[in-house]
Amino acid sequence: MNPYDALRSVVRFNSIERDRIKRRLARAASVADLRGIAKRRLPGGVFDYIDGGAEDERTLSANVSAFERVTYRPRVLRGLNAIDTGTTLLGKPLAYPLVLAPTGFTRIADPQGELAVARAAQRAGLPYTLSTLSTRSIEEVRAASNGRLWFQVYAWRDRGLVQEMIERAAHERYEALVLTVDTAVFGRRERDVRRGFSLPPTIGPRTIVDGALHPSWTWDFVRSDPIRFANVVGRDVGDGASPVNLSDYINTQFDPSLSWQDVDWLRSVWDGPIVLKGIQSIDDAILAADTGVEAIALSNHGGRQLDGAPAAFDLVGPVADAVGGRIEIICDGGVRRGSDILKAVAAGADAVMAGRAYLYGLGAAGEAGVDCVLDWFRNDLVRTMNLLGTGSIKELDRTVLNFN
Repeated sequence: MNPYDALRSVVRFNSIERDRIKRRLARAASVADLRGIAKRRLPGGVFDYIDGGAEDERTLSANVSAFERVTYRPRVLRGLNAIDTGTTLLGKPLAYPLVLAPTGFTRIADPQGELAVARAAQRAGLPYTLSTLSTRSIEEVRAASNGRLWFQVYAWRDRGLVQEMIERAAHERYEALVLTVDTAVFGRRERDVRRGFSLPPTIGPRTIVDGALHPSWTWDFVRSDPIRFANVVGRDVGDGASPVNLSDYINTQFDPSLSWQDVDWLRSVWDGPIVLKGIQSIDDAILAADTGVEAIALSNHGGRQLDGAPAAFDLVGPVADAVGGRIEIICDGGVRRGSDILKAVAAGADAVMAGRAYLYGLGAAGEAGVDCVLDWFRNDLVRTMNLLGTGSIKELDRTVLNFN
């Protein structure tokens, strides 16, 4: 064979991808890769707000490492013809056991913010939870998505304001309320303290260099509509029209006296399912089941509140044993792969929540980055179930796991 013919037979040149978003995503194979891209694209303060946790960030790390400690017991020659990732949560179908967690101030990652995430969730067949402190309103998000929407509630001191938002959510066909119960006071997030980070981010002497080093983000930020707490615009609680220190804002506006009686009050103004997010002990899981709420999210707020709180995944088995199927269980924290979803469900959860993972995708590549994360999660889940020899979500239990 002519050596030139031999060379031509093995040399291949890929076509040039003209779409910069597709080029960016082509370099990523995992959520960790998207985190790295987001870190390069976003100003340091913005990235640290998304990425950071409280104090020494031990709980933040523990959320991830708890999954890493658990291994599998694969079975082979199982004759699987198909893999069924479908399940139900709150009586409605899920494409796979994931709920997109509420994240405040999402537009700092990408101008489309919550609208992009809601659209991606609908395409994936998953519920999206809109934060009280969202930068797109209850109504805007419903207009962007006909999918399953949940609304996350903080306990404002002004209960009239809470009721008003709940009524708006009901009018817009949000199906569940998620009451966050782990923010009696704001956690000390030391990355934000060091940077003097405010919401919305300010462009000034401390950030001008950072902004210049991230021109695409800065250009999008300055030419987009002002970022506000969209659900409370014009109210006297402050809507972010002026930059705020989030710790001062929450400690001033949120009610630290939240109690189980407030759960009863919430039931009196809302007819649909209630999820309590921020349960961190077996005792409180039992109390939640006793109140009759439909679900709990075992959550330490992504390691952003009490440093030293238990990892969410470590609570799944003990809580599932204690509540005895009386209440649905969501594991919130540390999910970075579809295999983490499988571990949580096998341990006893009905589903997981994930927030940072999709924010990394959003920060790296906008809406396409969120699509990418949700596709990876489903593909991871299918592949892992195949390799474990498990054909459906309902077959998963602790017999497929080794707790080391």
